[in-house]
Amino acid sequence: MTSHRTPQTMKPATAAKKLGIYLEAAPAEFQEGSVSRDELNALQTDPPEWLRELRRNGPHPRPVVAARLGVSISGLARGGVTEALTTDQIEALKAENPEWLQKERATQAEVRKEAVRIKEKRAAGQDAAAAS
Repeated sequence: MTSHRTPQTMKPATAAKKLGIYLEAAPAEFQEGSVSRDELNALQTDPPEWLRELRRNGPHPRPVVAARLGVSISGLARGGVTEALTTDQIEALKAENPEWLQKERATQAEVRKEAVRIKEKRAAGQDAAAAS
C-alpha cells in the first residue's frame, strides 16, 4: 500500500516573509495563489527577475528596513516609520540621519553589547561548573 502525499503549501504571506519581500509589491499571481515547498525552494535558489528586483529596490518589509537601518522593528515604529520603504528611501534616511535614528541605533548597539555580555557570563558559568 502506497500513500499519496500532497505537497505541503503555504499562504503567500508566509512565503513572502520567508523570501524577505513585501507581499503587496509581489506580482498578482504570487499574491493570489498558494506556494508549495518546492516552489519556495526554487524561488530561493533561482529567483526570477521580479524577485531580484524587489530584493534590490523594494519596497521592503519592516524587518528588512529595520535591519538595513541597524535598528529594531520597535525602533522603526518609535521613529514613525510604519510603511514599507524602498532602497532609495532607506538610503535617504541614512543620509539624513535624524535624531530618532541615531538614538535607536545607539539603543540597538547597547542591546547587542548586553546580549554578548550575558552570553559570555553564561559560558563562564558553564566552564566553572564543568571544572568542579
